[in-house]
Amino acid sequence: MTQQTKSHQALVVMHAGDDVGTALRDLDSGERVRYAVGGAQGEVLVLDRIPFGHKVALRDIAMGAEVRKYGAVIGRATQAIGTGAHVHVQNLGGVRGRGDLARGPER
Repeated sequence: MTQQTKSHQALVVMHAGDDVGTALRDLDSGERVRYAVGGAQGEVLVLDRIPFGHKVALRDIAMGAEVRKYGAVIGRATQAIGTGAHVHVQNLGGVRGRGDLARGPER
């Protein structure tokens, strides 16, 4: 597929500080998609096929960095994630409800 931009919004992004957007439909690799957040417009080139309801990276995310969605931390990157990549269990580790992380370093 050529690098084509669809005219309608394809991602939900709720907070300007979010690292990911949620796909409103299946997204194809090589597709440029638009989103709006806080009155601003954005666009991202999709690198992977992303199913409806899954997350796409809006910017590069470093390994170990916190990942935000809806203005809240949803996990930590388990590897570097490039802009436009699928963000899912293969590259995102959950942090919610992780008592082992809340304890801090073992002494």
